[in-house]
Amino acid sequence: MNDLINQLRGAVAGPVLGRGDDGYAAELSGFNLAVTHTPDVVVGLTSEADAAAVVRAAAASGTPVRVLATGHGIPVPIQDGIVVTTTRMTGVTVDAATKIAHIPAGSRWDEVIAAGTPHGLVPVAGASDQVGCIGYTLGGGLGPLARTYGFSSDWARGFRIVTATGEVLTANATEHPDLFWALRGGKGGFGIVTAMDFELVELPTLYGGSAFFDAEHIPAVLGTWADWTKSLPEAANSSVVILRLPPLDFIPAPLRGKTVASVRFAYTGDAAEGQRLFQPIRDAGTPLIDAVAEMPGSDIPLIHNDPKDPTPSWDRGLLLSELDADFVTTFLQVAGPDQQLPLIAVELRHLGGATTRDLPETTAVGGRTGAATLTMIGVPDPTLFDTALPAAADTVLTALKPWINPETTVNFAGAFTIPGSYQASWPTNTFTRLTDLRTTYDPNRLFPYGPNL
Repeated sequence: MNDLINQLRGAVAGPVLGRGDDGYAAELSGFNLAVTHTPDVVVGLTSEADAAAVVRAAAASGTPVRVLATGHGIPVPIQDGIVVTTTRMTGVTVDAATKIAHIPAGSRWDEVIAAGTPHGLVPVAGASDQVGCIGYTLGGGLGPLARTYGFSSDWARGFRIVTATGEVLTANATEHPDLFWALRGGKGGFGIVTAMDFELVELPTLYGGSAFFDAEHIPAVLGTWADWTKSLPEAANSSVVILRLPPLDFIPAPLRGKTVASVRFAYTGDAAEGQRLFQPIRDAGTPLIDAVAEMPGSDIPLIHNDPKDPTPSWDRGLLLSELDADFVTTFLQVAGPDQQLPLIAVELRHLGGATTRDLPETTAVGGRTGAATLTMIGVPDPTLFDTALPAAADTVLTALKPWINPETTVNFAGAFTIPGSYQASWPTNTFTRLTDLRTTYDPNRLFPYGPNL
């Protein structure tokens, strides 16, 4: 391994660190502080040329390569091979005429939002602006505007990727279209993506935000929300989350130490119509906080207001096939405010609309059949991650089994710890085609991907 490290140090401009080197742990630290990576070597990429040099050296030595951007997307420890980090590869640019953002591999969505805002353009991105753009988009991506604009990967217009031979390819509608198909939703196992071209949408303002309701109103709010979603137009996007909040000072005083429901809303049309559409939720209970109003498109991350600082995290997610009255009753019985659960958040996101329609040229995205997402986020105490949190999640999922969609989407499958979750992340024919393409572009599995990551 020392020979490989020395070879890499002579070939790349970024840092090359082995176990015991100063800066090794810091280079590998991501958003999820519960995961500690200990590969043989970590390389901080500074350019596409660095990525190609790493791949050539890895291929020659038979050493596996994995990519770490922000650390949101690798929930299991990596203990061998080479890890490349992309945090130094930033610098988003926007062509206002074509509405295309050129996004280097290490960029987060906040950088894209900042680059698009002067032009009245925003990305169809995730709920958190701290998530890495590339890994998120490779898995499809279901954000606060998904019903209106579809999966985030639907807006990817091209990728630059270093394949297992060390060759740098452009994958788009006309160059290597099979690889382009796979990268829009197929996630990993194809190479190191060094940049992405991503089309932005015109959205100077929208009507959106969050309204919070105390525990006593949760049954009425949840029932109203589930029924309300059935008639919403595609321009309306919403989710509801039950939060069990600790009594900590950084939490707003009206919510501190309480179990509450938050209904999130994003309407891309006229503000007055958005206000009218949201009124049934306001009428379902007395809000503790009502922050739903007209807002700049650049403020979309405030709708969910996800944490920005790294923390230990545990989650489990999947898709649901229906949100009917029986589901609401069962959901409240196992995850409602009267239940004592080690889950700080249990969230439902309304899908449908544009998420159900593939593009004319087709993509590899899985999950277009889902009616909603279900996400459970555990108390950020790593001592609970192996036993208490999986047991709590299993209890919820057992009760909700009749409503679980047989197909999910890969960004919700985590580490594929649930048997069959890897295969269920795509339709059967898509899964088979992805498997064949991984073999074509990476026959020696230089880029490990799947349940045995």
